[in-house]
Amino acid sequence: MHELALTESIVDAVCEHAAGRRVRSVQVQVGALCAVVPDAMKFCFELATSGTVAEGASLDLDVIDAHARCQTCGQEFILPDLILLCSCGSADVEVLSGRELCIKSMKVG
Repeated sequence: MHELALTESIVDAVCEHAAGRRVRSVQVQVGALCAVVPDAMKFCFELATSGTVAEGASLDLDVIDAHARCQTCGQEFILPDLILLCSCGSADVEVLSGRELCIKSMKVG
């Protein structure tokens, strides 16, 4: 379960930036290619925030679709899964998005 390691890193960064203030909520963007299970990450968030200034904070996950561009035909498309294949049959695709993991915002107070 890599969600725990990812979530611990997020909580560490959030707590550092909170500078002792109570964290109320955290908004995170995660790319579909990161293979993160949202419910697992939310569960790990509760564990990772225990005993920190973020304990009790809510986690809002925004899963970003994976987009790619075919180098053969030039078509841009959404990757529905981890198979990097264009409808033209080419496997020569460039991933444009879907690998993000970004803390977008946090509320303190």
